[in-house]
Amino acid sequence: MSPAGKAQEALQERYRMGSLLGRDGFGSVFSGMRLADGAPVSGGAGGGRRRVEEEKEEVAIKCVPRDRIQHWGKLPDSARAPLEIMLLDKVSSGCAGVIQLLEWVELPNSFLMVLERPERCQDLSAVLAERRFLPEEEARGLFRQVLDAVRHCTSCGVLHRDIKPENILLDLATGQLKLIDFGCGTFLQDAAYTQFAGTLSYSPPEWIYHQRYHGEAATIWSLGLLLYHLVTGKHPFRRGQETIWGRILFPRRLSQECQDIIKRCLSMQPLDRPSLQDLSHHPWLQGVRLP
Repeated sequence: MSPAGKAQEALQERYRMGSLLGRDGFGSVFSGMRLADGAPVSGGAGGGRRRVEEEKEEVAIKCVPRDRIQHWGKLPDSARAPLEIMLLDKVSSGCAGVIQLLEWVELPNSFLMVLERPERCQDLSAVLAERRFLPEEEARGLFRQVLDAVRHCTSCGVLHRDIKPENILLDLATGQLKLIDFGCGTFLQDAAYTQFAGTLSYSPPEWIYHQRYHGEAATIWSLGLLLYHLVTGKHPFRRGQETIWGRILFPRRLSQECQDIIKRCLSMQPLDRPSLQDLSHHPWLQGVRLP
């Protein structure tokens, strides 16, 4: 890795940071300009190892202060890097539905991650805020993309742990989705997890009751919540600030197959939920046209 000062100078030669796009619990994301050809870009925290291609493209630059980094990992050269960077590096190729890490640099007090960003994009929470809910057929195509992205992550040994509308970008021009924000992620393991990371309202009941969960079963739960949110515009178990487990209510307009896949994902017992592979073979998800 280049010394931090040289890394910062090299980044400033290629990008100009612009306005703040948003914040999460780990860092801030900014808009910016890629100076090589004047293409508009977005900035966020992190640093990069892969060079950005020369064609015009928007990017997001995420800035993560060093003192907010809770989980670290070791690079092949034994240097330390934030776990988020290591996870992104593992999943950044082989699947169009996962955000690509283009490059990252280490600065004295932070890490910068340069990430791809579709030119016209909006996260699904903003889409739902405008439209309330999505027609079932549209939600079916989007959900299939999310499922494929999640299966790619698990095949790479990565558990995202924070699947929700805010962490899914929609390219408004193509309909392509991107799973983003691996700040709560970790490496996949067979044993139960005894520490929670993510959004509490998306946590599975086994965490609430027993403070432990298995990665795939918890992922299936969050996918069920996501799908219900897409087709109804709300959380199935939230009543104000409370989470009340019970019977899931469905609008009459939803097909029985759509209701079935949600019920299976939201089974209270983890062993009753389908695996990711079984879920991909559900009749409701067959014959979906992908962008």
